Amino acid sequence: MIRWRKGTVEGVRREWPGAIELDVVIGGDGAHRALAYPALVGRPEPGDTVLLNTTALAMGLGTGGYAMVVAIPDRLPPDPAGPGHLVKARYTPLQATVLGADEQDSPHHAVLRDADSLDGAPVVVADLHSALPPILAGLLAARPGTRAVYVLPDGGALPAWFSMSIARLKEAGALAATVTTGQSFGGDLEAVTVHTGLLAARLVLGAEVIILAQGPGNLGTGTKWGFSGVSAGEAVNAAAVLSGRPVASLRVSEGDRRDRHVGVSHHSLTAYGRVALAPARVPVPELGGEFGARVAADAAVLGDRHTLVPVGVEGLADELRAAEKEWGVRMSTMGRRLDEDLPYFLTAAAAGRYTATLL
Repeated sequence: MIRWRKGTVEGVRREWPGAIELDVVIGGDGAHRALAYPALVGRPEPGDTVLLNTTALAMGLGTGGYAMVVAIPDRLPPDPAGPGHLVKARYTPLQATVLGADEQDSPHHAVLRDADSLDGAPVVVADLHSALPPILAGLLAARPGTRAVYVLPDGGALPAWFSMSIARLKEAGALAATVTTGQSFGGDLEAVTVHTGLLAARLVLGAEVIILAQGPGNLGTGTKWGFSGVSAGEAVNAAAVLSGRPVASLRVSEGDRRDRHVGVSHHSLTAYGRVALAPARVPVPELGGEFGARVAADAAVLGDRHTLVPVGVEGLADELRAAEKEWGVRMSTMGRRLDEDLPYFLTAAAAGRYTATLL
């Protein structure tokens, strides 16, 4: 259930497009991190009383471990003006109306109304948001200037504004745009489904490469099927049915303490081996040594349905470090930094490197 509190804004910690991180004093507990989306609730200022959802604080969450500003009761934002009939986060207290690229009032409706093909555009699919920066690093190192668009489904964070990675990648010019689909919102374009999101990325935004991975804050239960990233298999199907070329990026780890994620994660094997009914290209990183042999053996079971493509990783570690520094994006997955789980990032970067060869 939701935990509600009132707090007082003490100050602004930092902000990025679409989001403001605050220090908020809650009762006698001192200052806590809080996050506000000005487009939804207005801009909090020091001294404001704010209504907070403190569920994430109570649960001790890592990703998403903020008190969320629900309202500034004494200073409500103005009513939005402009077109738009898509309601996202539907029937929740923060449902928002947005203009969908595919709806009738959109200037892009005519392009998307009968659209049915991605014209062979590569679609790189991954199950974690943390794969986005390394995929781009591998892609752009191999083919600088490639126009990449990110399609965000609704398995993780619903507001695209939550992701600092998106903001920094766009600011650095590494990512051209974002399309938010399903119940997610806040992208450069909005779409009703992953299918229209993919079509909008290609036909409206001119993507040469589309990257699809859930937003931050994936949900897992330690079971085979109870993981939000299972939708990666459905994304492969969507890309294929629209005549795209799906590239399935594996989730690989050497540093995860959970054995089911060491080598090729069981989630990749489920999403691509069971859920994805259409064939995809699966880049398999040539990591070398005993661990590299384990990854190759784990991935081999996907070869019955998909095309396994060995990809060398020479120089990718340096390219990842250079990208992290140049873009100001922190390479991190499940709290592990680049050098704490290098195979994870090398595998995602290898998917980007291979995708460059398809252009």
